[in-house]
Amino acid sequence: MKKNTVRLVFLATVMLIGCAVQQQAIEVPVEAARPLPITGRLVNGDPSELPPAVAMSLSKTSPIAFTYREELTHDEYHIPLLVTTFDPAAYFGAPVGDYGVTAFASLSITDGNRVIGDYTAKSHVTKSYSFYSEPTHAELDRAARAAVRQKIDQKLYDDADRLAQLAGSRSGGNGK
Repeated sequence: MKKNTVRLVFLATVMLIGCAVQQQAIEVPVEAARPLPITGRLVNGDPSELPPAVAMSLSKTSPIAFTYREELTHDEYHIPLLVTTFDPAAYFGAPVGDYGVTAFASLSITDGNRVIGDYTAKSHVTKSYSFYSEPTHAELDRAARAAVRQKIDQKLYDDADRLAQLAGSRSGGNGK
């Protein structure tokens, strides 16, 4: 009887410690967004899913066109249950697998038939899970989308002077 009580207390302790392990939220550092030196109209893509710099630079009357697309792929890695069942660390909250999301984004900026900018970016976000907690797919999707949008924004900011010159060279206009 005493032996069973000790086992029960040990099991309850392991469960309580494991439940106390909390995973941190996935955070993507965000740079302050600013508009581009050009404006454009969105011809393909969802306005609510644009990188911030593009969203801030939309104009329904601009001759410049933005085309934006994102794709997500999901992957998982699981330590075999046979291994984790006999691993005491797993009962104390050690990771037993990973969930991952890869986001791929492409942005084209055109002025009539002339491509003035073509950008692609890829970002992979991964998060471990344990017996007691795991990230949601929505949480990973949001983090991957935010990271890939930030990469597109950074490429646009790095290319802002060239974009302004190309847009400004169109028929003597200023690109805005």
